[in-house]
Amino acid sequence: MTRTTTAFHEAPEVLDRREGPYGEVVLRRHGELLQIIANGCFLMDTSDGRSERLLVDAARDALGGDRAAPAPHVLIGGLGVGFSLAHAAADPYWGRITVVEREPAIIDWHRNGPLAPLSADALADPRTRIVEADLVKYVHETCATFDALCLDIDNGPGWTVTEDNEGLYSQAGLAGCARVLRPEGVLAVWSAQPSREFEQTLWNAGFRAVRTEEIQVARGVPDVVHLAVRPG
Repeated sequence: MTRTTTAFHEAPEVLDRREGPYGEVVLRRHGELLQIIANGCFLMDTSDGRSERLLVDAARDALGGDRAAPAPHVLIGGLGVGFSLAHAAADPYWGRITVVEREPAIIDWHRNGPLAPLSADALADPRTRIVEADLVKYVHETCATFDALCLDIDNGPGWTVTEDNEGLYSQAGLAGCARVLRPEGVLAVWSAQPSREFEQTLWNAGFRAVRTEEIQVARGVPDVVHLAVRPG
């Protein structure tokens, strides 16, 4: 989730600051960029969006693209600044798009605040549904099923935003992901760095076709997407 941001000389301007269910969440403007900060930790900004778009594309490609079953249902874990949602909504391939976001402030910033220009069209799309929920709990409790899960709620399996998220990347957490995936469904997990340990956990959780794809970024080491398929 952490994205490299452009250096500026001026101090960032705080647009909104709220105490959410998991701590403080801040939206600020730095030059032309909007940034989300959680508990003092920089999460992401509006500088690029390449990683978020390629996360969705990687899941589509792993499903088989236009050769897959019609109107697949994708779950996007984490609304963030809206790049993944906007990219999915711009693609007629997806039949339904569900976004799970646990911070009500972030949802509000998209519906009524400064992030609205990035996601207004996607939110108005009849295929889109926003769910305010903790993703870790959601995959264990929902009755919904999906063809693809695109998860971007942390900086990676070994670098979580809060300790509560660590359970998602355990064998038990991945069992929850498998529970909501349809047979041959695809799990795609964004990470700032590859993890052999997480790949092995995916295998141990019963997934197959486990692999890691690099995402080239403008500066620094590549991001990655961990991909796995639930057996039919």
